[in-house]
Amino acid sequence: MFHKPQKKLTYDKENTIPILHCSICTGEQVAGFKNLHTGKFEEVMLIRNSRDLDRFMKTYDLTDITKEY
Repeated sequence: MFHKPQKKLTYDKENTIPILHCSICTGEQVAGFKNLHTGKFEEVMLIRNSRDLDRFMKTYDLTDITKEY
């Protein structure tokens, strides 16, 4: 009934892009940000279902996300 308002977080839009890392073997998905210059991936949260993905998208004000295997 009483929900906390979600806080909008920001990320470095010039140097990073949102990525959904997906495992081919286990199906595990991790949402985070990939540095465009170094290729380093920074994990933010584990995605277990569509509700987790929706929460990640709303938290960072995203409209689409790329999957990377």
